Amino acid sequence: MSELLLELFSEEIPARMQGRAAADLEKAVNKALMDAGFMPEGVKGFAGPRRLTVVAAGVPARQPDRREEKKGPRVGAPDKAVEGFLKSAGLTSLDQCEQREDKKGAYWVAVIDQKGRDTADLIADFMPQIVRGFSWPKSMRWGDGDLRWVRPLHSILCVFDGEVVNFEIDGIKSGDKTQGHRFMAPDAIQARSFEAYAEALKKAKVILDAEERKEMIAGDAATLCKAQGLELVEDAGLLNEVSGLAEWPVAMMGSFDEKFLTVPDEVLTASMRGHQKYFSVKDPKTGRLANKFVYVANIESPDGGAAMRTGYERVLTARLSDAWYLYHQDLKRPLETRIEDLDKVTFFEGLGSVGDKARRVAALAKEIAPSVGADPTAAERAAMLAKADLVTGMVYEFPELQGVMGRYYALEQNEPAEIADAIRDHYKPAGQDDNVPTAPVSVAVALADKIDTLTAFWAIDKKPTGSSDPFALRRAALGVIQFVLNSDLRLKLDDIFINARERIAVKENVVEHAAETINLLLFFHDRLKVYLRDKGFKHDQIDAVLNDADGNLQDDLVLIVAKLEALAAFLKTDDGANLAAAYKRAGNILKAEEKKDKTPADPNAVDEKLLQDNEEEALFKALTDAETKAEKAVADEDFEAAMSALAQLRKPLDAFFEKVTVNADDAKLRANRLSLLARLTAATAKVADFSNLEG
Repeated sequence: MSELLLELFSEEIPARMQGRAAADLEKAVNKALMDAGFMPEGVKGFAGPRRLTVVAAGVPARQPDRREEKKGPRVGAPDKAVEGFLKSAGLTSLDQCEQREDKKGAYWVAVIDQKGRDTADLIADFMPQIVRGFSWPKSMRWGDGDLRWVRPLHSILCVFDGEVVNFEIDGIKSGDKTQGHRFMAPDAIQARSFEAYAEALKKAKVILDAEERKEMIAGDAATLCKAQGLELVEDAGLLNEVSGLAEWPVAMMGSFDEKFLTVPDEVLTASMRGHQKYFSVKDPKTGRLANKFVYVANIESPDGGAAMRTGYERVLTARLSDAWYLYHQDLKRPLETRIEDLDKVTFFEGLGSVGDKARRVAALAKEIAPSVGADPTAAERAAMLAKADLVTGMVYEFPELQGVMGRYYALEQNEPAEIADAIRDHYKPAGQDDNVPTAPVSVAVALADKIDTLTAFWAIDKKPTGSSDPFALRRAALGVIQFVLNSDLRLKLDDIFINARERIAVKENVVEHAAETINLLLFFHDRLKVYLRDKGFKHDQIDAVLNDADGNLQDDLVLIVAKLEALAAFLKTDDGANLAAAYKRAGNILKAEEKKDKTPADPNAVDEKLLQDNEEEALFKALTDAETKAEKAVADEDFEAAMSALAQLRKPLDAFFEKVTVNADDAKLRANRLSLLARLTAATAKVADFSNLEG
């Protein structure tokens, strides 16, 4: 078996695009080989600052002979259909086809024998198509050619089985040469196998594998910190980025003036990370950042990096000086005086200013506070201040610090810690894996902020679509769900939605408030389904507990989950599984008879005098007893007890279906038995809607 090696060598590829590009090129080459009839043993892509590489192992030297069968039109089909079929199959006459038959009659089949080609010739054919059709988030053209690539493409190395595969793209001819490190080993490198290629690159100061570069950076940085009794602040995102900036990464440590440590750690990290791509360093003795940083160079300096270090430190000092100035300027003005500035910032067209939103959230947080165990006055105060840092100089410079800076400013201005923490935490959770705050004031403000956002965009009909959610409304709803379930909050969401909606002044194109809140609750149910499926619950069981016995949407999420957990446990028992099966049988009978009679059976119309058989009498008695117990258990929210009460119906139901003929000849008797089954379905509906269960 032979090996295919491809390298596309260009100017610097943006680090954020490299990983995706390597995966896309790997996928494209693998697909092309498989479409040609090959099954390569392995295809792997690599990406670095200046090159994309793919190696495919275990590729035969020649394509296998292939026989393809192409089904055509029926015998006797119109001439146009026959002509189109022959043209698509590359044939000239039906004499070259076979006749076959199926249940519908005779039809034509073209049997096409294809001789295999040399693999190198196939590669020369499909490789230019892959390169020309390659998709980049952003691309460019240069010179007189029409090829689009992320940056100007300089050379193409393509070898198969130790020989160059010859093709040309926009004047760039494929060959067996590439280049090493731009500064430390710029001479040409020749390679005709992946092993020789990787080895030659390493000698030329290029680490091909991004994972190896990351390990080098992380290991060397940690060693530098440990030598000074410090710890590297791990940052996976930054590590991914800097590994795409250096072909030969060299980690070094620099320092900055201790006066900058008076600025919050998050500001220092944002300055180092965002502007300079430096790693922060922590002092384990204090738990705060040290006045050190780790940077990654793309060169081994003869002077050990002394000159570079000076330059890196000088640039960082300028950035930190800006941050220090902004921080101390911001502290001169109390947060509450910035609320008037929020009135000058538009929240969204038709929804007023950010100041309007702050006042709505404050009022809603005050209402929610008692339900979550928070002080209403503290919740209102925290909500009013929560957005104030958006108009500070620091957050203008570093938007990712919104909320974080608000907390620092609040503490410096002697606001209580619970209010300061709520300012920071009201944006959380930022995703499903983010921490969910539990402090009552933080919960009240975060819930109010998210619910206001949801009801506001619902009010102007800016709901998410299947492919678009520009205002992150799904994430906001998920955040509400996480708060409610993590803190076991018994909230009537429907009432909260209505109260929140009443505060939103929208002038035009507003649907009825009640319809909005119903649609919003349905949206929450959809998000809750996704959340619960991720937790391992079955979709049909989730659907069975979303509505109450009257078919109304449940808005108490804690109640829904409690009922779901009891139902899931019940259905794992024999009694539960058998009751679900019996329910389905009863439901099918009722549906069939309703279709005939055009009238549903009445569960309240069971006449005891018409109960003839012992089995139907036993079922009626068991039903009466189960209804009483289940109703009390549901009222007490003891859903396990409610399920146990329903479990008592299993044996009487089995006996009923075994011995009793529901569709009796006597119309009154049949109607009474159907009412008995309807009473069964009504009794189970008070606990869960068994009609949604599958299987």
